[in-house]
Amino acid sequence: MDGIPLNIDLQQILLHLLNFTLLFGGLYFLLYKPVKNFMAKREDEYRKMQETADEVLEKAESAKHEYEGKLAGLDQEIAAKKKAAAEELEQMRRTREQEAEETARKIVADAKDEARAMREQIVDGARKEITEMVEQAAEKILISEDVSTTYDAFLEAAERSVPDGNS
Repeated sequence: MDGIPLNIDLQQILLHLLNFTLLFGGLYFLLYKPVKNFMAKREDEYRKMQETADEVLEKAESAKHEYEGKLAGLDQEIAAKKKAAAEELEQMRRTREQEAEETARKIVADAKDEARAMREQIVDGARKEITEMVEQAAEKILISEDVSTTYDAFLEAAERSVPDGNS
């Protein structure tokens, strides 16, 4: 025994330590670095995807708010246009009513004028007939000497020319 208890060989320990170091270094360069680089690239890729998704989401949210504002504005615009259309319709209705009333007044006035003209024609015609009857009766009176006969003839002529009041 050379002074090392329990049969431990320092050279073997150093060789194992060297092997372990070489194995660790080889694995570090062969596995750890490529895996670490791969994971870093993957992390960067996911970060970029997240940033892109956040930007798209932000744009979508702003577009959503913009469209909601436009829709609210459209609702107000539609309500205003409905109100304007209702007012225009009411104005048109009033105009039509006024035109109808004016037309009705004109028709009534024309009918009254026509009735007045017809009445005047009837009255003029009746006056002429009465005048003719009176003239005929006067002629008969002058021709006949008998007053009672003339009077009877006048009454008969008047009865014939005057229309029945019952019809």
